[in-house]
Amino acid sequence: MTQPNVIIILTDDQGYGDVGCHGNPWLRTPHLDALQAESVRLTDFHVDPMCAPTRAGLMTGRYSARTGVWSTLTGRYIMSPDETTIGDVFRTSGYATGLFGKWHLGDSWPYRPHDRGFQETLSFGGGVVGEIPDYWDNDYFSATYLRNGVPERFDDRYCTDVWFDEAIAFIDRHRDGPFFCYIPTNAPHSPFNVYGSYSDPYVAMGVPEERARFYGMITCIDENIGRLRDHLSAAGLRDNTILVFMGDNGTACGCGLDRDGFVTNGYNAGLRGKKCWAFEGGHRNSCFIHWPAGDLTDGRDVDCLSAQIDLLPTLAELCGLRRPDVRLDGRSIATILRGERQDHEEERVLCVHNQQRDTPVKYKDFQVMTSDWRLAQTAQWGGKSRQLFDIRHDPGQARDLSAEHPETVERLMAEYEGWWASISERFGDISPIYIGGEQNPVKITCHAWHGKEGLYNQWHVRPGLVDNGYWPLEVVTADEYELRLSRWPEEADTPIRSAIPPRSGVPFVDDFVPGEALSIVEARISVGGTVQCCPVHETDAAVSFRVQLPVGRTRLETVFTDEEGVVRGAYYVYVSRIGS
Repeated sequence: MTQPNVIIILTDDQGYGDVGCHGNPWLRTPHLDALQAESVRLTDFHVDPMCAPTRAGLMTGRYSARTGVWSTLTGRYIMSPDETTIGDVFRTSGYATGLFGKWHLGDSWPYRPHDRGFQETLSFGGGVVGEIPDYWDNDYFSATYLRNGVPERFDDRYCTDVWFDEAIAFIDRHRDGPFFCYIPTNAPHSPFNVYGSYSDPYVAMGVPEERARFYGMITCIDENIGRLRDHLSAAGLRDNTILVFMGDNGTACGCGLDRDGFVTNGYNAGLRGKKCWAFEGGHRNSCFIHWPAGDLTDGRDVDCLSAQIDLLPTLAELCGLRRPDVRLDGRSIATILRGERQDHEEERVLCVHNQQRDTPVKYKDFQVMTSDWRLAQTAQWGGKSRQLFDIRHDPGQARDLSAEHPETVERLMAEYEGWWASISERFGDISPIYIGGEQNPVKITCHAWHGKEGLYNQWHVRPGLVDNGYWPLEVVTADEYELRLSRWPEEADTPIRSAIPPRSGVPFVDDFVPGEALSIVEARISVGGTVQCCPVHETDAAVSFRVQLPVGRTRLETVFTDEEGVVRGAYYVYVSRIGS
């Protein structure tokens, strides 16, 4: 048998209960239900409680924090440049590799997907269409995406349809194989914008408006999965293609919770917690694996403890690829998938946590897992307590057994302490923004600020929220550099001090708030041991500084000061090497 093709579909914010075959009484997902019925299903499968960490673990087979990723903000979504990705593994083994959708592991060289093993890519900046690193005013229906880093316009095509269209075209180009196709959708992440034809049926059922739109986005994904599977069958590729479906964290909108994480409305498949939480609902997710030529089609449940970090070593074994020569935290479960054994040879312990900050904090929102036990510590969500659960008899995590089993608590806490000591070895490392290398100029945004909580999307830039931070830079080539500071991105073509009108009345798209005018009068930079200031004039779209920088690490800080003395950072900086 020739090497199998591989497709991984990763959805954004679709939890374990957000699929019809897991008992959701409202959601209609006939194509996912059919895939689930024909797949081997990992029923105790875990990811991280947030999206970028899950992606780092999937890409590397390593705990996400070990790769430098533990947040979606403050630059901590940028994966360390020395990591080997699953794209690298497949590419170096002769596979054509493509990514179509969300990346969220770095926006400039050498962090972009086409720098990290994916030969053909169509993606966007940041982690959400409309986030600060993304092209200005992108929405889910009309947007400028990046094809291998080059902007390309897509008008009147819904984002999910674009990703699957591009994936199918990639598959057709490489149908003689083998190929590895990664389809990480940005849906159903907010904003919950979708055609009414998808959401209206749920409104008619009495589902609240926002959740109806969330469900409508999942229905669109489901429809595209059916389209993809039909295409594979028509092209004669179905039998020897490994198709994996999974989500990236707990549900974002499928249910409401009380302060302790128990469901008050909606549906969560009996799980406690949702996205961001340490409880099961925050990180347990679907994983369906379908491969007819490999006899992975029998609708069989596999209940071994597993995680997204297992997929790289598992697929490497199934496809006969060489594993990367680094420490992997994931394990191959190929023999378990094939039914040659039922579980791991020895007890497995997995740990998961949610940090969402610049510097990780020990004991914040974690869970230690074995096949029988869950030790959950909540700090930000869920009552701020440490609880022990017998997960086999109490999957909803309703009864705390910590007082009855102190020895188990002690044992699992010892596992956590060892895990923390291991992953924290690189907490002091930081993934810098590289300048003077293969990309010129380099766009830097406030989304990657360190030292603050960080701004998130273009709705923060429009009203001119006050915040600041710094960027670590790695200068590749000693030379003269121009740094252009701006309030607005270049494509907005608007002076620093000027307002931008609101955007409203676009069908199915949430209104964009106005871009407020700011009376900025001075700009300042601090970089490479020098500080420079200059005035900001009424018509300036950017303020430029020139500085000579040596090779090595430095730190960039910017300040805009307005007439009232309020200071904020430059939301956008463009760095160009301009010397010889």
